Amino acid sequence: MLNITLMVEMKELIFKIVRLSGLPYIFREIIQKNKVTILLFHNVSKETAELTFNYLAKRYNIIPLNDFIEAIEKNDENKIPKKALIITFDDGDVRNYKILPLVIKNKIPLTIFLCSSIINSNHQFWFKFKDQRISISKLIRVSNEERLDILSQAGFTQDKEYDEPQALQKAHINEMKEYIEMQSHTMTHPSLPACDDNEARKEIFNSKEMLEREYELKIYALSYPHGNYSERDILLLKEAGYKCGITVDFGFNTIETDVFRLKRLSLQDTDDINELIVKASGVWAFLRTINGLKQEYGFIKE
Repeated sequence: MLNITLMVEMKELIFKIVRLSGLPYIFREIIQKNKVTILLFHNVSKETAELTFNYLAKRYNIIPLNDFIEAIEKNDENKIPKKALIITFDDGDVRNYKILPLVIKNKIPLTIFLCSSIINSNHQFWFKFKDQRISISKLIRVSNEERLDILSQAGFTQDKEYDEPQALQKAHINEMKEYIEMQSHTMTHPSLPACDDNEARKEIFNSKEMLEREYELKIYALSYPHGNYSERDILLLKEAGYKCGITVDFGFNTIETDVFRLKRLSLQDTDDINELIVKASGVWAFLRTINGLKQEYGFIKE
């Protein structure tokens, strides 16, 4: 316990030192000034969301994802404000519903990417399945068929109904969609490059069709699960009628960025203001990935 506490304290100290170094300010006021920053969250408490949104709204211009896509389509950078920032949430965790009052109150535009076969059910996200025999990082790297087989042997199946839902339900989505944009995160959250052609097509096409048919959503964007994607997956997105694909590749965006490889910074749902400031500026990912040259995810050549 002492070691864990010490590690947490050291981590907090590191973020405080990096913040006080002035690097986040330099990144924000110089590098991010004429770029579009996309941030990734998964599940934050209402209290953390309030802290996060308040900080970001005071220092960036938060815009809807769709505004940026329209600016790219029209090749009009004048439609993008300085220090533009887009807030996204992956997965559609049921706890996202708790931040709806805050979003409405502060008029914060954000996008949630939904797994169409997990929402409105008691299915679980496979990567949240607790079993000491399961290594999420390893399962992402094997074929989708092998991943499902290993999970099945450990007692997890994608269609099993558990006691409690992990994802948003239809009533949540119907209430939220007036204020929060909902887009696609595939059907079951596999690593797309690990899927065979038929599996990848089903995940990409059926998710869009289901979300549009059952929830009356206008689906134009897909967030690649686990941040992994290939050229085949990009081609499938285009064929299915998506306008863009969202990665977790390090970096910032302009209207010249490949719309199917939009870059994004992960904030890991932090409630530490120093960590928030450092990660939102891009400094942390810049240092951690050596300017994006070393990442554990991203474009996979087939």
